[in-house]
Amino acid sequence: VQLQASGGGLVQAGGSLRLSCAASGRRFSNNAMGWFRQAPGKERGLVAAISWSGGSISYADFAKGRFTLSRDYAKTTMYLQMNSLKPEDTAVYFCAAARGPYYSGSWDYWGQGTLVTVSS
Repeated sequence: VQLQASGGGLVQAGGSLRLSCAASGRRFSNNAMGWFRQAPGKERGLVAAISWSGGSISYADFAKGRFTLSRDYAKTTMYLQMNSLKPEDTAVYFCAAARGPYYSGSWDYWGQGTLVTVSS
């Protein structure tokens, strides 16, 4: 069972990136999934999460209006579209799958992280 995050890179402030998280080994169709990020010297925190059906999505305050989370069940892939990026968005972004269908529970599966660097 593996989650593979990709799509990070270097972008100027105001630019956009789309992160992808591909699942292998299992489909996670019945699991909530989410993106987290960890900046240097800071704790890992939730960016956005989506329920198993996609019917419920939650965003951190800093992500609202700029980031869009989606998932493609056929491709077993989750995406995070990030627009209007700011230098403070610089961090390693991790994708994760929850133990159950909703994101209020524990996060049991983690990807390896992809680095996003936003230059000013």
